Amino acid sequence: MGSKAAEYMSRTSIGAYFHSARESRKLVLIIVAIALLLDNMLLTTVVPIIPEFLYQIRHRYDTTLSPIMTTPMTTVDSVWLELNSSSFMDMDNTTTTMITTTLSAEQKKHKELVEENLEVGVMFASKAFVQLIANPFVGRLTNSIGYSIPMFCGFVIMFVSTVIFAFGRSYSVLFAARALQGIGSSCSSVSGMGMLADRYTDDKERGNAMGIALGGLALGVLIGPPFGGFMYQFVGKTAPFLVLAFLALVDGCLQMLILQPEVIKNDDPAPSLKALISDPYIQVCAGLVTFD
Repeated sequence: MGSKAAEYMSRTSIGAYFHSARESRKLVLIIVAIALLLDNMLLTTVVPIIPEFLYQIRHRYDTTLSPIMTTPMTTVDSVWLELNSSSFMDMDNTTTTMITTTLSAEQKKHKELVEENLEVGVMFASKAFVQLIANPFVGRLTNSIGYSIPMFCGFVIMFVSTVIFAFGRSYSVLFAARALQGIGSSCSSVSGMGMLADRYTDDKERGNAMGIALGGLALGVLIGPPFGGFMYQFVGKTAPFLVLAFLALVDGCLQMLILQPEVIKNDDPAPSLKALISDPYIQVCAGLVTFD
Protein backbone atom coordinates (compact mmCIF):
# COMPACT_ATOMS: atom_id res chain seq x y z
CA MET A 1 0.00 0.00 0.00
CA GLY A 2 2.80 2.40 0.91
CA SER A 3 4.70 1.65 -2.30
CA LYS A 4 1.58 2.33 -4.36
CA ALA A 5 1.09 5.68 -2.61
CA ALA A 6 4.71 6.59 -3.23
CA GLU A 7 4.39 5.58 -6.87
CA TYR A 8 1.24 7.68 -7.23
CA MET A 9 2.92 10.68 -5.64
CA SER A 10 5.90 10.37 -7.96
CA ARG A 11 3.56 10.68 -10.94
CA THR A 12 2.06 13.97 -9.74
CA SER A 13 3.69 17.30 -10.44
CA ILE A 14 4.50 17.82 -6.75
CA GLY A 15 5.97 14.35 -6.48
CA ALA A 16 8.03 14.88 -9.61
CA TYR A 17 9.33 18.16 -8.18
CA PHE A 18 10.45 16.57 -4.93
CA HIS A 19 11.95 13.64 -6.82
CA SER A 20 14.11 16.03 -8.84
CA ALA A 21 14.86 18.08 -5.72
CA ARG A 22 16.27 15.00 -3.99
CA GLU A 23 18.87 14.79 -6.71
CA SER A 24 19.86 18.43 -6.29
CA ARG A 25 23.18 18.88 -4.54
CA LYS A 26 22.45 22.57 -3.95
CA LEU A 27 19.40 21.77 -1.84
CA VAL A 28 21.46 19.36 0.23
CA LEU A 29 24.03 22.12 0.71
CA ILE A 30 21.30 24.54 1.80
CA ILE A 31 19.93 22.02 4.32
CA VAL A 32 23.37 21.40 5.81
CA ALA A 33 24.17 25.13 5.95
CA ILE A 34 20.87 25.87 7.71
CA ALA A 35 21.47 23.06 10.20
CA LEU A 36 24.93 24.41 11.07
CA LEU A 37 23.57 27.97 11.21
CA LEU A 38 20.83 27.07 13.70
CA ASP A 39 23.12 24.88 15.77
CA ASN A 40 25.61 27.68 16.25
CA MET A 41 22.90 30.27 16.77
CA LEU A 42 21.68 28.17 19.69
CA LEU A 43 25.28 27.81 20.83
CA THR A 44 25.75 31.58 21.15
CA THR A 45 22.20 32.80 21.80
CA VAL A 46 22.38 31.55 25.37
CA VAL A 47 25.54 33.55 26.13
CA PRO A 48 23.88 36.91 27.00
CA ILE A 49 20.83 35.20 28.53
CA ILE A 50 22.02 32.57 30.98
CA PRO A 51 23.98 34.69 33.53
CA GLU A 52 21.15 37.18 33.99
CA PHE A 53 18.53 34.43 34.03
CA LEU A 54 20.37 32.41 36.69
CA TYR A 55 20.51 35.54 38.86
CA GLN A 56 16.76 35.98 38.47
CA ILE A 57 16.19 32.33 39.40
CA ARG A 58 18.09 32.78 42.66
CA HIS A 59 16.13 35.90 43.57
CA ARG A 60 12.71 34.98 42.21
CA TYR A 61 11.25 34.81 45.73
CA ASP A 62 12.74 38.10 46.88
CA THR A 63 10.01 40.58 47.82
CA THR A 64 12.21 43.37 49.11
CA LEU A 65 15.62 44.68 48.33
CA SER A 66 18.37 42.61 49.85
CA PRO A 67 20.13 44.08 52.89
CA ILE A 68 22.81 46.62 52.25
CA MET A 69 26.24 45.11 52.53
CA THR A 70 28.71 46.83 54.80
CA THR A 71 32.44 46.47 54.70
CA PRO A 72 34.55 47.62 57.64
CA MET A 73 37.63 49.62 56.79
CA THR A 74 40.27 50.77 59.25
CA THR A 75 42.30 53.90 58.68
CA VAL A 76 45.09 55.28 60.83
CA ASP A 77 45.04 59.04 61.15
CA SER A 78 48.53 59.37 62.47
CA VAL A 79 51.13 56.70 62.87
CA TRP A 80 54.73 57.02 63.83
CA LEU A 81 54.26 60.54 65.06
CA GLU A 82 57.01 60.18 67.67
CA LEU A 83 59.84 57.75 67.70
CA ASN A 84 60.99 56.84 71.17
CA SER A 85 64.19 55.03 71.89
CA SER A 86 62.38 52.73 74.33
CA SER A 87 59.54 51.63 71.95
CA PHE A 88 58.96 51.07 68.27
CA MET A 89 55.84 53.25 68.03
CA ASP A 90 53.67 55.37 70.19
CA MET A 91 50.00 54.42 69.91
CA ASP A 92 48.82 57.31 72.07
CA ASN A 93 48.63 59.60 69.08
CA THR A 94 46.98 56.98 66.85
CA THR A 95 43.27 57.06 66.30
CA THR A 96 41.26 54.42 64.52
CA THR A 97 37.99 55.13 62.80
CA MET A 98 35.52 52.69 61.22
CA ILE A 99 34.18 53.59 57.81
CA THR A 100 31.36 51.60 56.31
CA THR A 101 30.86 51.37 52.59
CA THR A 102 27.49 50.44 51.18
CA LEU A 103 26.76 48.43 48.04
CA SER A 104 23.66 49.40 46.14
CA ALA A 105 21.32 46.75 44.74
CA GLU A 106 22.90 47.17 41.32
CA GLN A 107 26.43 46.78 42.69
CA LYS A 108 25.45 43.69 44.65
CA LYS A 109 23.89 42.20 41.53
CA HIS A 110 27.09 42.85 39.59
CA LYS A 111 29.10 41.19 42.37
CA GLU A 112 26.91 38.06 42.27
CA LEU A 113 27.09 37.87 38.47
CA VAL A 114 30.88 37.94 38.67
CA GLU A 115 30.93 35.21 41.30
CA GLU A 116 28.78 32.84 39.22
CA ASN A 117 31.30 32.76 36.34
CA LEU A 118 32.46 29.25 37.24
CA GLU A 119 29.12 27.50 37.02
CA VAL A 120 28.18 29.42 33.87
CA GLY A 121 31.52 28.46 32.30
CA VAL A 122 31.00 24.80 33.19
CA MET A 123 27.55 24.89 31.60
CA PHE A 124 28.87 26.43 28.39
CA ALA A 125 31.77 23.95 28.25
CA SER A 126 29.52 20.91 28.70
CA LYS A 127 28.32 21.13 25.10
CA ALA A 128 31.83 21.03 23.65
CA PHE A 129 32.88 18.23 26.02
CA VAL A 130 29.92 16.02 25.08
CA GLN A 131 30.42 16.76 21.38
CA LEU A 132 34.09 15.83 21.65
CA ILE A 133 33.14 12.42 23.05
CA ALA A 134 30.25 11.84 20.62
CA ASN A 135 32.03 12.75 17.37
CA PRO A 136 33.94 9.46 16.89
CA PHE A 137 30.83 7.38 17.58
CA VAL A 138 28.71 9.40 15.15
CA GLY A 139 31.44 9.02 12.52
CA ARG A 140 31.35 5.24 12.80
CA LEU A 141 27.56 5.30 12.77
CA THR A 142 27.46 7.23 9.49
CA ASN A 143 29.79 4.66 7.97
CA SER A 144 27.32 1.90 8.91
CA ILE A 145 23.90 3.40 8.14
CA GLY A 146 24.58 6.45 5.98
CA TYR A 147 24.30 10.17 6.64
CA SER A 148 20.58 10.97 6.45
CA ILE A 149 19.39 9.28 9.66
CA PRO A 150 22.13 10.75 11.93
CA MET A 151 21.48 14.11 10.29
CA PHE A 152 17.79 13.87 11.11
CA CYS A 153 18.60 12.71 14.65
CA GLY A 154 20.69 15.86 15.02
CA PHE A 155 17.63 17.94 14.12
CA VAL A 156 15.43 16.09 16.63
CA ILE A 157 17.96 16.47 19.44
CA MET A 158 18.52 20.13 18.67
CA PHE A 159 14.77 20.78 18.62
CA VAL A 160 14.31 19.07 22.00
CA SER A 161 17.29 20.94 23.46
CA THR A 162 15.93 24.28 22.23
CA VAL A 163 12.51 23.63 23.76
CA ILE A 164 14.15 22.69 27.08
CA PHE A 165 16.11 25.95 26.99
CA ALA A 166 12.87 27.82 26.35
CA PHE A 167 11.01 26.42 29.35
CA GLY A 168 13.82 25.38 31.71
CA ARG A 169 13.70 27.11 35.08
CA SER A 170 16.67 25.63 36.95
CA TYR A 171 20.42 25.36 36.51
CA SER A 172 20.36 21.55 36.29
CA VAL A 173 17.73 21.55 33.53
CA LEU A 174 19.60 24.17 31.51
CA PHE A 175 22.84 22.24 32.03
CA ALA A 176 21.19 19.07 30.69
CA ALA A 177 19.87 20.99 27.66
CA ARG A 178 23.34 22.36 26.93
CA ALA A 179 24.95 18.91 27.18
CA LEU A 180 22.20 17.40 25.03
CA GLN A 181 22.93 20.01 22.38
CA GLY A 182 26.45 18.58 22.15
CA ILE A 183 25.07 15.26 20.89
CA GLY A 184 22.85 17.03 18.36
CA SER A 185 25.73 19.17 17.16
CA SER A 186 27.87 16.08 16.67
CA CYS A 187 25.17 14.40 14.58
CA SER A 188 24.52 17.49 12.45
CA SER A 189 28.13 18.52 11.84
CA VAL A 190 29.63 15.07 11.20
CA SER A 191 26.73 13.87 9.05
CA GLY A 192 26.36 17.17 7.23
CA MET A 193 30.00 17.50 6.23
CA GLY A 194 30.16 13.83 5.29
CA MET A 195 27.06 14.23 3.15
CA LEU A 196 28.62 17.15 1.30
CA ALA A 197 31.84 15.19 0.73
CA ASP A 198 29.75 12.33 -0.66
CA ARG A 199 27.68 14.52 -3.00
CA TYR A 200 30.51 16.78 -4.21
CA THR A 201 33.15 14.42 -5.54
CA ASP A 202 35.22 17.04 -7.36
CA ASP A 203 37.86 18.56 -5.10
CA LYS A 204 37.17 22.15 -6.13
CA GLU A 205 33.40 21.80 -5.84
CA ARG A 206 33.76 20.05 -2.51
CA GLY A 207 35.89 22.87 -1.15
CA ASN A 208 33.39 25.50 -2.28
CA ALA A 209 30.46 23.56 -0.83
CA MET A 210 32.13 23.09 2.53
CA GLY A 211 33.12 26.76 2.57
CA ILE A 212 29.48 27.76 2.10
CA ALA A 213 28.33 25.33 4.81
CA LEU A 214 30.95 26.60 7.24
CA GLY A 215 29.86 30.11 6.33
CA GLY A 216 26.49 29.20 7.81
CA LEU A 217 28.32 28.08 10.95
CA ALA A 218 30.19 31.40 11.18
CA LEU A 219 27.00 33.35 10.56
CA GLY A 220 25.29 31.55 13.42
CA VAL A 221 28.14 32.44 15.78
CA LEU A 222 27.97 36.05 14.59
CA ILE A 223 24.26 36.75 14.92
CA GLY A 224 23.50 34.51 17.92
CA PRO A 225 24.57 36.83 20.77
CA PRO A 226 22.86 40.03 19.51
CA PHE A 227 19.76 38.05 18.58
CA GLY A 228 19.57 36.44 22.02
CA GLY A 229 20.32 39.66 23.87
CA PHE A 230 17.75 41.70 21.92
CA MET A 231 14.97 39.12 22.24
CA TYR A 232 15.65 38.57 25.94
CA GLN A 233 15.68 42.30 26.67
CA PHE A 234 12.49 43.23 24.82
CA VAL A 235 10.43 40.03 24.56
CA GLY A 236 11.56 37.57 27.21
CA LYS A 237 13.69 34.52 27.85
CA THR A 238 11.41 32.03 26.07
CA ALA A 239 11.03 33.96 22.80
CA PRO A 240 14.48 33.48 21.16
CA PHE A 241 14.42 29.74 21.77
CA LEU A 242 10.92 29.36 20.36
CA VAL A 243 12.04 31.19 17.22
CA LEU A 244 15.02 28.85 16.90
CA ALA A 245 12.79 25.83 17.53
CA PHE A 246 10.47 26.93 14.74
CA LEU A 247 13.37 27.42 12.32
CA ALA A 248 14.76 24.01 13.30
CA LEU A 249 11.34 22.51 12.59
CA VAL A 250 11.43 24.01 9.10
CA ASP A 251 14.86 22.51 8.51
CA GLY A 252 13.59 19.15 9.77
CA CYS A 253 10.68 19.27 7.30
CA LEU A 254 13.14 19.98 4.49
CA GLN A 255 15.16 16.97 5.56
CA MET A 256 12.07 14.78 5.52
CA LEU A 257 11.05 15.96 2.06
CA ILE A 258 14.46 16.19 0.39
CA LEU A 259 16.75 13.76 2.16
CA GLN A 260 14.10 11.20 3.15
CA PRO A 261 16.11 9.62 5.98
CA GLU A 262 16.74 5.93 5.42
CA VAL A 263 19.32 3.31 6.26
CA ILE A 264 22.00 2.93 3.60
CA LYS A 265 24.13 -0.11 4.32
CA ASN A 266 27.85 0.13 3.76
CA ASP A 267 29.85 -3.10 3.84
CA ASP A 268 33.22 -1.35 3.67
CA PRO A 269 35.00 -1.65 7.03
CA ALA A 270 35.50 1.62 8.87
CA PRO A 271 39.09 2.63 9.65
CA SER A 272 40.13 2.21 13.26
CA LEU A 273 40.32 5.19 15.56
CA LYS A 274 44.04 4.57 15.99
CA ALA A 275 44.60 4.75 12.23
CA LEU A 276 42.66 8.01 12.03
CA ILE A 277 44.55 9.60 14.91
CA SER A 278 47.91 8.63 13.43
CA ASP A 279 47.05 10.12 10.02
CA PRO A 280 49.22 13.28 9.62
CA TYR A 281 46.63 15.11 7.50
CA ILE A 282 43.97 14.55 10.14
CA GLN A 283 46.39 15.72 12.83
CA VAL A 284 47.09 18.95 10.93
CA CYS A 285 43.39 19.62 10.33
CA ALA A 286 42.50 18.84 13.95
CA GLY A 287 45.21 21.19 15.15
CA LEU A 288 44.01 23.99 12.89
CA VAL A 289 40.40 23.56 14.05
CA THR A 290 41.46 23.41 17.72
CA PHE A 291 43.47 26.62 17.66
CA ASP A 292 41.28 28.49 15.20
